Amino acid sequence: MRRRKASRAGIAISINIAPPVLPVYTQPPCPQDGYLWTPGYWAWGPAGYYWVPGVWVAPPRVGVLWTPGYWGFANGIYAWNAGYWGPHVGFYGGVNYGFGFGGAGFAGGVWAGNSFRYNTAVVNVNTTVVRNVYVDRTARPTPEQQMAMHEQHMQATPNQISHEQMPSHDRTQLASVNNGRPGTAAMDSVNGRRFNQQGRTAQGVASGRSTPTDTPNPENREANVNRQVRTERAANGGTLTPQERQQVNRQQNAPRPAHPAAAKPAEREEREKK
Repeated sequence: MRRRKASRAGIAISINIAPPVLPVYTQPPCPQDGYLWTPGYWAWGPAGYYWVPGVWVAPPRVGVLWTPGYWGFANGIYAWNAGYWGPHVGFYGGVNYGFGFGGAGFAGGVWAGNSFRYNTAVVNVNTTVVRNVYVDRTARPTPEQQMAMHEQHMQATPNQISHEQMPSHDRTQLASVNNGRPGTAAMDSVNGRRFNQQGRTAQGVASGRSTPTDTPNPENREANVNRQVRTERAANGGTLTPQERQQVNRQQNAPRPAHPAAAKPAEREEREKK
């Protein structure tokens, strides 16, 4: 069913079962200036696929961006290509993770010296906490995307690795249990507050309890969620409903020819070492 091959980043996973469709969920607001968004993804564990919530994390150093991992398909095998930090965003399988990761490049923001400027057209930023923002709804992939694959990269931080391992022990995150609708779809920070697919604070989890900054009235919370959805639809031309986005995700997760780097991750690692 699966094969494991040692790699510099840990264990490379190759299996013959397709990952579930990416769930549609609302991004929690950025908790702190300088944090960067890392999209949620389906990881593979002893019990099968489980959802690793999207989360805001501190980058390993100033000036680097996150390239998400992805499942590449080649010769009947789905191979996991781990994400990494680097000066540019590289190839991530053409998967539309949302929130600035539209399938090519990154539109969520840019580094300006030692500060990160957030594009509020595609990422959720509380401008009373983070003021270094701008709006750009026409971001395009750059020609540097393919070149970025050959730059010096850094693997996931210890916090990110811990974040991936944690939900593997939570049955509610298993695709076989949640049918593609994980109880915790995103988190505002590692070991921080947990959010469900609608952006509400997840219930029944200690780290997901409401805080004094939450809106106490459930009707007001619902209005906030609806406003976030409207904003997201406006950023995408105002045409996509959650059902339409699910259909897009199904298409994006359909088997496709893998990028040359996806078929043989071990060989790619050797090239990067040289």
